[in-house]
Order: sequence, then structure tokens, then C-alpha cells
Amino acid sequence: MLLGSVLTPINERNLRLAAQCGVDGIVARYSGPSFEALLELRKSVEAHGMRVLAVEGYLPIEKIKLGIDHSGEEITAMKNLLRNMAKAGINLLCYNFMSGTDWVRTRLHIPARGGALVTGFRLDEAERAVSLNAASAAISRETITTGALWANLERFLREIIPVAEECGVTMAMHPDDPPLPAFMGKARIMNSVEGFERLVALVPSERNAICFCLGTFATMGADIPETIRRLGRHIRYVHFRDARGTAEAFEETFHDNGPTDMAEAIRALREVGFSGPMRPDHVPQLDGEEDGEPGYTMLGRLFAFGYIRGLLHATEPR
Repeated sequence: MLLGSVLTPINERNLRLAAQCGVDGIVARYSGPSFEALLELRKSVEAHGMRVLAVEGYLPIEKIKLGIDHSGEEITAMKNLLRNMAKAGINLLCYNFMSGTDWVRTRLHIPARGGALVTGFRLDEAERAVSLNAASAAISRETITTGALWANLERFLREIIPVAEECGVTMAMHPDDPPLPAFMGKARIMNSVEGFERLVALVPSERNAICFCLGTFATMGADIPETIRRLGRHIRYVHFRDARGTAEAFEETFHDNGPTDMAEAIRALREVGFSGPMRPDHVPQLDGEEDGEPGYTMLGRLFAFGYIRGLLHATEPR
């Protein structure tokens, strides 16, 4: 398995810290249609002995989800991204199919161990999430049904997976976060284990795969090790985090004190032959970083890097 990370921001100091902690590679955000930007990022990362493992976040895909990409602008941009990634030697793209928003939290500063701060969600406070979470500030008011969303996803996959196969880039679907049946008037479909089994059956391909986010599957109520074994070879990317609660009300935890047996999760990943990238996600804010971006500050990542590396070493076959 490869230890990866997003860096906020990707600068020299954070690249050095990641390299010093044994990180194998960096996960990049989508920065537009420029191939040169990807190439420059690759050079910066490789200068620190790491590589770019994946692209995820801020993708041009919102109209595709809602079925309103009538001009084909977004599907063209997504195909262009896959081709640019192939030229840059990056073979994993993580995306989601949450229409109108990305991940949402209604509480950003919940006290945790030692006064660290974590994020949380309560459905009864969801209206406030629009103003609290920058990622959801532009939620559109269109509605969409479950059937329409599945139809839009199948149409998208039938267009994009042949290009992904041609480019050698794997598309890894992230679950809905929170994994609700609907949010802000829009249906959600990537909110159950069965939904992911349906996803990989829509367009069977090695390039149509799953991003297994432990924390989100935990808030679905799934047994994490058993679900890893169930989804097996379709898991090509892992977001390593934990959360306590349900889809309607939960809070993030440190990676070592949530409800999930993280060591057993690693063992299950080994059992199914997973060897791809894994990155810590939604880390607690530690002392001195209270003004940073909730879930994406650096000190919490340093703790997570060491914890994950320890689990990987402890579970190595002997």
C-alpha cells in the first residue's frame, strides 16, 4: 500500500514534512485544463522524492450530475483531464456524485481529545451548513430524483470509462458524505454498500472502481472489515478516517480513537489484495491551527502519517 496525502497548501514546507514522515505521494486538486500545471506539480513533488498519486476535488462535473451538461462542456473537460493525467503519469481520479454540493458539516469546531477540534454533522442543523461550509456555499436549488441521478451516472460512465481505459486511468467513486438518501432536495445514490455494487455493475471495467472512505462507510452503519472483503477488488483508493455516529448525526474522531478497528481494516485490505494509495482524511485541528481549514490542517496529518505507517508495519505478513 502507498501512503498518500493532500497538502493544504502544496508548498515547500509541507512537501518536506510529508517526505520526512515517509509519505509516498501527493494527491492533487483539479486546477483546470492545463497540462503544464499538472506537469509542474509533478516536478515539484518528485523533487522531494515522492510522486503524484491521484487527482481529486473541484472537478468540472456538477452539470453532468444534474443531467444539464447540454453543451457537452463538462464531459469534454473530464475527458481532457484523463488524457492530461495519462500524459503526466497519474493513473487515479477520485470523484463523487453528490449533486449540488460536496461533503457537508454543520459543526466545525467540536472539542475532542486534549482540546483538539473536529468536525461533525447533524441533519437537524443542515440548513446552517450552507453558510458554514465553503464547499456547499453555492448549493443549487434544482431537485433531482434517485432514478434520474442513476440515469445520469450511467450515461456519464458509458461516456467516460472507455476514455479511462484508453488512458489507463482508474475512476474511483467516493461515497456521499453524509450518506443520506437525499440532501437539500436532491437524491443521493452512493450511500450504501448495495449502491456501490450497483455502480461497478453499471459499466463493468477495471477502470470503474471505488474509493473506500472508512469514515463514510462507518456512518452508513457498515461493518468496515466485512465491507472491504465484500467490495474486494473494486477498491482502488482508500480515505483513511473514522467517525462516530450515524448519517443523520456524527462527529469525526482521531484516527486511533474512533469506533472502527483500524488494524483489522488494514488486514482486510491486505486480504483483498489492495496495494493502491491510502490517505488520511479530515484530520483534527491541533493546538495552534484553530484558524486553519477544518479537517485539512497539517499537524493532524503528521499524527495520522505515523499512525498509518505503524499499522502498515504491524500488519505486514510474516
